Amino acid sequence: MSVPILELRNVDKFFDNFVAVDRVSLSIQEGEFFTIVGPSGSGKTTMIRMLVGMDKPTNGDILLREKRINDVPANKRPTCMVFQSLALFPHMTVGANVEYAMKCKGVPKDEQRRKALHFLSVAHLPENYYDRPVTKCSGGERQRVAIARALAFDPEILLFDEPLSAIDYRLRKTLEKELKDIQRDTGKTFIYITHSLEEAMVMSDRIAVMREGRVAQIGTPDEIYRAPKSRFVSEFMGEVNCFPVQREADGSLVEEKTGVRIVAPETTPDGFRSGVLVVRPEDMIILPRQPNEAGNGTATIIEGRISNEYVLGSRVQYQVKADEKIYLVERIHSPEATEKVGDPILIGWKPSNSLVFAE
Repeated sequence: MSVPILELRNVDKFFDNFVAVDRVSLSIQEGEFFTIVGPSGSGKTTMIRMLVGMDKPTNGDILLREKRINDVPANKRPTCMVFQSLALFPHMTVGANVEYAMKCKGVPKDEQRRKALHFLSVAHLPENYYDRPVTKCSGGERQRVAIARALAFDPEILLFDEPLSAIDYRLRKTLEKELKDIQRDTGKTFIYITHSLEEAMVMSDRIAVMREGRVAQIGTPDEIYRAPKSRFVSEFMGEVNCFPVQREADGSLVEEKTGVRIVAPETTPDGFRSGVLVVRPEDMIILPRQPNEAGNGTATIIEGRISNEYVLGSRVQYQVKADEKIYLVERIHSPEATEKVGDPILIGWKPSNSLVFAE
């Protein structure tokens, strides 16, 4: 693999006695869409402030193409930040906001309009927006202006601090795809901060999941979702069914409260004794009511009753209650489905679709 464009080596950031970032090491490749996710207080905003040069690490090193940049100020780094607030100049037009970046870089005045129109086009804004007051733009349009202005600085790395968090759902979904298109078309390195699982999954080449100032896992969206390395990551990246279990002498697992016996997945570590088994709702299977027909590769069968039903567009999610415990089951939404609230139901899963964590 080529030399990373940006790298953190054992980086700490302390605020008095509070540890905001704790011994973080990671590398980001040129042209990558790299997303940092985590709950509030996990350290992701502190991370991006150090990457852009607004804060200095307490310990460790930040390297740009293997050169240490800890002490390089923000205005001397080849980076540009798009803030959640966007920080546009409200007294200027759209074109003037974009051209401001070029004025700062000393671009000749006769080139500024031509380039501004180009960057507006890249950010999916038509030419007639050039003279529009930025205060007359919608939230999504202002977001595009902020991206065009950031591109006008011609940075090597664009950093985004939750820029879509204040935008309504439908527009946010559109902008997620547009951001990924812009990143692919420009070839720029994007580093994106969010607490939204959906944003991270849609846009990212790789995701870093943070927890309490540390990186819990780094991987592709599919790796993070399908092969989480901890219960925290599995729960953060989507809903899961959790079974507190103990391992028996024969290798099987027993759920602590219900006594249900569960076949351990092949990935269960040899030394595993107790912890939690997780199964995603879409991996739960609705089984035929006749015991001799129940199977389909499942090794655990639970009998319960449907207590709630939620239609999620192309999918439907059932809440199944069994022994005072609620299980989540998802399947493709089909008009031929016969299950309804109040029905008894058998559910199960394949051992290969479960994971265990010693937590």
